Amino acid sequence: MRPSLIAPLLALSLTAFYASARDTNEVVTADRQDPAVSAAVRQAQAGLADFLTLAAKPPANTRDFKVQVMAEDSNGIETFWVTPFRALEQGFIGTVANEPRIVKSVTWGQQLRFTREQITDWGYLKNDRQVGSFTICALFKEMPPEQAEYYRSQHGFDC
Repeated sequence: MRPSLIAPLLALSLTAFYASARDTNEVVTADRQDPAVSAAVRQAQAGLADFLTLAAKPPANTRDFKVQVMAEDSNGIETFWVTPFRALEQGFIGTVANEPRIVKSVTWGQQLRFTREQITDWGYLKNDRQVGSFTICALFKEMPPEQAEYYRSQHGFDC
């Protein structure tokens, strides 16, 4: 996907989620026209180079590096958290960590190849606290308060 396609695609309704082996697949649908979500994607993209450098050689107090990747097929557009992931000579590959709701060409657990331009968010744990995951933080405003509080308390979100 070319970088020039990212901005128009952000206007579409996409899926964002956070999943862990300890939880069920939680899915929150967000309209990317939402100013907070759009700002979160821009913030993530602005810090992507530093994140990828850190993910390539993670310090001892960091773990669970993940990226949110935009995928598209004839059914529509959706974002997926991919973890773990690694760089290839061209692009990246990683494991899809949630069930698709829209895009049927992707399955949970599959190895997905993607480009840097497809990355819409990123995150990791540092000293058991979330770093990044900007779209999740933006979505807390849309979640029921008890669900947002659960993520804050159980997954180390400080946003």
